[in-house]
Amino acid sequence: MAIFKARVKEFEDIFAQDVIEIKQLRQHTFNGVPDVLSFRALSWKMLLGYLGPRRSNWSTTLTQKRALYKQFIMELVLPPGHTRNGGADSDDDDDESRGVGLKDHPLSEGPESAWNTFFNDNEFLLQIDKDVRRLCPDISFFQQPTEYPCEIVVHSKGEQGRRLHERVVPSVLSSANVERKGLGVTKINLITKRSAENYAAMEEGQEAHWEVVQRILFIYAKLNPGQGYVQGMNEIVGPILYVMASDPDLSNRAHAEADCFFCFTALMSEIRDFFIKTLDDAEGGIRCMMSRLSNMLKAKDVSIYDHLKSQELHPQYYSFRWINLLLSQEFPLPDVLRIWDSIFSDENRFDFLIKICCSMILIQREAILENDFASNVKLLQNYPPIDINVVLTHAVSLA
Repeated sequence: MAIFKARVKEFEDIFAQDVIEIKQLRQHTFNGVPDVLSFRALSWKMLLGYLGPRRSNWSTTLTQKRALYKQFIMELVLPPGHTRNGGADSDDDDDESRGVGLKDHPLSEGPESAWNTFFNDNEFLLQIDKDVRRLCPDISFFQQPTEYPCEIVVHSKGEQGRRLHERVVPSVLSSANVERKGLGVTKINLITKRSAENYAAMEEGQEAHWEVVQRILFIYAKLNPGQGYVQGMNEIVGPILYVMASDPDLSNRAHAEADCFFCFTALMSEIRDFFIKTLDDAEGGIRCMMSRLSNMLKAKDVSIYDHLKSQELHPQYYSFRWINLLLSQEFPLPDVLRIWDSIFSDENRFDFLIKICCSMILIQREAILENDFASNVKLLQNYPPIDINVVLTHAVSLA
């Protein structure tokens, strides 16, 4: 208890500074953020670059970013011809409405038609809808209603399309659409593990947290058309939204969606190479990261390395998901938050991620050396329950 209080005091002292000492914040966050006050939400916002070190600038930054996100919703989520209060736009400006009438007719297939774009969005929205409805099935958070729903979305007043899930019919999505277009061996079962049940949508005036995740991913895909949405991004958004929406400071919690979006965008700028096929072999690409893990394993325990190699159990069978999703699917959410404290604190951001992955293998040394191929695939794709501090302590010990 005394140790916990001392650690809380460390974070209180850090955030009391007029200019936060980032190096000091990294050191303390690396060892885990106490799950009290706004410490984790603040630490992540700073370590991901959403907030700068000068406290006096925070209010302005947050106000501007949150206003910008609301603008994104207005322009990218709401259907063409919307109004803030639901229904069609007024036609006070008759000349202007007549000038764009044909182009913006819902049946228009012209490339400049807002309605054409609206309907074309459904292709990737289908995948997002399928993924977010099964997010983090071990906890109820994403099925529960958010305390602060997006008012201009949930109060549709009969206008269809404001709520993204209303635009899609998940049952029409075929399995061929859910493969990552990257490494040929990587199919859906190697990317994500999910519940077989879909989460239900909320009634008018409410929305569940998974609907918030859906909107964040949709806006991100719209703003990044060259990359778009790739399966697995939902697993990156999930823990961030959980942290922001659990902030005890209600003034921050009310803007959890906007803050999550910008933190997610900042993180994606660092890991986007993981999700782009053409960058698989780049220095920051997923194949390169798996190679680094393989080389570290060989250096630390050649017996395990040779055994897995003899079984032709290649790193992509297990470590693709580990690295790509920052271990978000291998451990319970509280453990994932603790892991991400350390990962976000790493100045060489993903060096420590590789060490954690290597430790996960080394800790299972005896089982791996005894197992056949099928048993090792099962072991590494469904990592057994373990005290996460054991894994992290082992990772720190790797030179």
